[in-house]
Amino acid sequence: MALVPFPQKNALQKREPDWDDSDESLDESGKMSFLEHLDELRKRIIWSLGGVLVGMGLAAFFLERIFRFVMEPLQRVLPNNQHLIQTEPTEMFGVYIKILFIAGLLLASPIVMTQVWLFIAPGLYSHEKKLAIPFVLMSSVFFVGGAAFSHYVVFPMTWNFFVHLPPPDLVAYTPRVDPSFGIYLKLLVAFGVVFQMPTVVLFLAKMGMITPRFMIRQFKYAVLAIFIIAAVVTPDGSMITQTAMAGPMILLYLFSILLAWLFGKKREPVEESEEPS
Repeated sequence: MALVPFPQKNALQKREPDWDDSDESLDESGKMSFLEHLDELRKRIIWSLGGVLVGMGLAAFFLERIFRFVMEPLQRVLPNNQHLIQTEPTEMFGVYIKILFIAGLLLASPIVMTQVWLFIAPGLYSHEKKLAIPFVLMSSVFFVGGAAFSHYVVFPMTWNFFVHLPPPDLVAYTPRVDPSFGIYLKLLVAFGVVFQMPTVVLFLAKMGMITPRFMIRQFKYAVLAIFIIAAVVTPDGSMITQTAMAGPMILLYLFSILLAWLFGKKREPVEESEEPS
């Protein structure tokens, strides 16, 4: 008796996908898993810390000049040729490390901002990835600009308030180096972050997430939030220092509205379909 061959499926015939195939297709589609996101974040942090360490190494050659540049506003306000003091053997060493870190961060800010962009870039469309260079340049320039504004304007006003607060005939003011530099560092980092507002708004406006009209409508709430942030960030309770911080933030908000209006995503007008007669 002749054997009937078992029918075989055509090689070109589409087979039914199972659960394993569907999982593999998700991986091959370009989507990153949670562990892959963590690994990508780890890489970006390592590159950023490496850039900061290189910046710290470069700043170490000019440590004394940087220290004098930072401490000049503090020393200039002290009355009767007084000087800052240290009360612990390791106090100056800690201050030097902090100065090197902030100097390294400023020098490596383009590298850090580039790593931030590379981390968020996989989730963007191709036309949005073209914002890489403006994002890195703007964020670096505004961070350094915020730090400079804090050094030359805000910190001298804050430090002058603290120095002249106690009565000179009753209290001899001899400030320590570490707490004084802590105030300087807090204000410098705060203004460096606050000055990123135009960069963030421009990025969100190009993606169509916010509009100038929305920002104008929320202006009064933004001003309230700005003064609350200024009250929390500033180390003293004086209205002068809070206004010195809130004023530039309001100007940055208005400048951000202008950027959103000039470079924001334009909405295409909706064409009205003609009704049949």
